[in-house]
Amino acid sequence: MHRRTRRLSEGFPKLVKKNSTTLVLGHAASGKSLWAETYLRDLSEKKIYVATAQLWDDDMRAKARDHAARRGSDWQLIEQPDDLAAICAGAGADQTLLIDCATMWLTGLMMAEADWQGPATDWIAAMATGPAHYIVVSNDVGGGVTPDNALARRFQRAQGALNQQLAAAADRVVQVTAGLPQLLKGTL
Repeated sequence: MHRRTRRLSEGFPKLVKKNSTTLVLGHAASGKSLWAETYLRDLSEKKIYVATAQLWDDDMRAKARDHAARRGSDWQLIEQPDDLAAICAGAGADQTLLIDCATMWLTGLMMAEADWQGPATDWIAAMATGPAHYIVVSNDVGGGVTPDNALARRFQRAQGALNQQLAAAADRVVQVTAGLPQLLKGTL
């Protein structure tokens, strides 16, 4: 029996215009980052990985090392836990930025008790007017139960609001579950 192997990005549109944004949503460990990396790897443009996580513990440091090893050496790395607007505004037309991830960016701001709405508005505006391609990875937190504490509930509401803003501004939205992509917005 011959089985055809599908590439993770097969069947999805190539980025056809400059200044496009793709939002990749999924639950924790859903395969969204791997899908986004593979999708971007198939493009012929300069690849930039924008890491938003603050490496607070050994587990986070190990996860960052695993992601870096999986990507390989042909990616430029920018570590930026807070000012995504400046990174996106400064990108060139020949570049594609993979921002991984909006959830860790939001977590860092909320842990610092900083405003996130203003920076989110600035970030989304920078992607809308910048010349590059932008791929944003974010956790979908709307499919779970209501958290049992106030901080977690506040985070869930903020993440949901941020995802809605990103999805409204994006040219395409892809939901990844168990490594399988489903196009929610955009055309094939």
